[in-house]
Amino acid sequence: QVQPVESGGGLVQAGGSLRLSCLASGGTFSTYAMGWFRQAPGKEREFVAAITWRTGRTYYGDSVKGRFTISKDSVKSTVFLQMNSLKPEDTAVYYCAARPGPVDWTRSTPVDADFGSWGQGTQVTVSS
Repeated sequence: QVQPVESGGGLVQAGGSLRLSCLASGGTFSTYAMGWFRQAPGKEREFVAAITWRTGRTYYGDSVKGRFTISKDSVKSTVFLQMNSLKPEDTAVYYCAARPGPVDWTRSTPVDADFGSWGQGTQVTVSS
């Protein structure tokens, strides 16, 4: 079973950039997709981005489209989240998650219930 392990969070000024990494510990042979979610204090967990492992198809939440980019390195079993033009409202704990089986996201947005394995999270703080 895949166990996601996040890294790369930190403190950055508004307008800056950060890159998060997620190692799919245990291998990606049975992984259909990897995703990033975030949760700010007092708010529900929010979908950020997802990528299918075999085809590399990507999906983004509306609040990050055009600013964040998800990518993968299949050799290293790692998913990246490049975050540019960061805003204070991007401040949250960012979680990486893995989904083992196929799902059709063509008419829906990925939700946390679509994913089975979760990392511990990494804090991203954007100062104004």
